[in-house]
Amino acid sequence: MVLRLRIPDDVARLIRTLHPAIKKKVRAALETIVSAPITGKALKEELAGLRSYRIGRLRIVYRLVGDQMVEVVAIGPRRYMYEETFRKIQADDG
Repeated sequence: MVLRLRIPDDVARLIRTLHPAIKKKVRAALETIVSAPITGKALKEELAGLRSYRIGRLRIVYRLVGDQMVEVVAIGPRRYMYEETFRKIQADDG
């Protein structure tokens, strides 16, 4: 089953600014995630309910919305990706 993919505007802008080689890897990763959403690693604690897919030093953090959609939450380097994702989720909930 292939799911729909939702990418927020800020993440789409980031993808457009990436180097073409990295952009190609991100697009391939997004196709993989949409076709097999449990491919990524399930996150824990404050980020429970999210999954992370690794592309070299980058991570794609996403969540499953129901059984029909994958929503990308953030894309960025692993170094600070999880802290930024937590802050973004707190801001969205607040």
